[in-house]
Amino acid sequence: MPKSEITFGMSFLLVTFGGIINRTMIKKFTFLIILLQAVLPVKAQLFPQLGAQRAGISALTFLKMDVSPRSAGLAGANICLTGDAYSTFTNPATLAEVENFSLAGSNTFWIADINYAYLTATTHNARAGTFGFSLSALNSGPMEVRTTFQPEGTGELFYANYFTAGLSYSKSLTDQFSWGVTGKYVQERLAEFVAQTAVVDLGFLYETDFKDLRFAVMVQSFGVNSTLKGSVKLDTTFNKKTLSLDSYPTPTVFMLGISMIPWKSADGKQSLTTLIQLNHPNDNAENIRMGVEYNYKNLLFLRAGYKINVSDQNFPTGGVGIRTRAGRHPLVFDYALDPMKYLGVVHRFGLNFTLNPENSIR
Repeated sequence: MPKSEITFGMSFLLVTFGGIINRTMIKKFTFLIILLQAVLPVKAQLFPQLGAQRAGISALTFLKMDVSPRSAGLAGANICLTGDAYSTFTNPATLAEVENFSLAGSNTFWIADINYAYLTATTHNARAGTFGFSLSALNSGPMEVRTTFQPEGTGELFYANYFTAGLSYSKSLTDQFSWGVTGKYVQERLAEFVAQTAVVDLGFLYETDFKDLRFAVMVQSFGVNSTLKGSVKLDTTFNKKTLSLDSYPTPTVFMLGISMIPWKSADGKQSLTTLIQLNHPNDNAENIRMGVEYNYKNLLFLRAGYKINVSDQNFPTGGVGIRTRAGRHPLVFDYALDPMKYLGVVHRFGLNFTLNPENSIR
């Protein structure tokens, strides 16, 4: 990783969080100091280059694909974001902040004409907590069947399809601490082969009263190994080896994040939110995500982000959010672009509708 990226990351940390450490707060934020000290060592200590050794060891890697345009615009620094309907994916602990019925949907236009759709709904009960339900579907589009003697295609087509259905629950234990969990059923279909498994997302959120400083920890996609099952006819004249279907782990990611609002205008109509997040996946190298969101009157949101130590993603991300109304109810349109060095630009669109019971027609 270039030294410029380390310098950039350190500058971001010091500018954003430098003002929060004083004599009265050292004990409270001891682990933050440890995190800052961890950035100082050389590259090999902060980012062990294990990506080449571990890449490809897990299945169902689509589970790591961001479904929230807001999060994608912030380079995936998402576990400390304020709660919305997409919390069923970003961090179920923040779902406790969604107190009204909310419905959201998004579509990711991935590379090679791959589409990834996500739909989620949440509901809140003052005593029981907040519940969420989510569905996602990824489709590869048609692909041609190719053989040794027909490399241009046999005329047959096959598809790769992925589907998830999730249930989420979140509860605020105190005014400052909340937790949440999402359980997902996951299905993979590749031609005649099918794999089914289950994964769990578990998150925790702690919020302070100092500049809306928030800390979050999350484990994403912890679950049972996945194995494709099915049968296919092979031409044994030239294919002597039998087809072996091994079991692979799910793409589990451990995340640690911090966010803060370092600036608000005197009239409270404008603010700036900064976020930083460390990701430790089980199938690739550790990486850092950083994001900044500018809020103008809760009507316009401008977002930018940057990823450190993510291969082939060396460009900043960006996004915009526009809040309007559908009748008397809030409606937010979000868009994000995520440029990649060799594969092009990924676009994400989303709509987030929230029922406002105080203004609804009765």
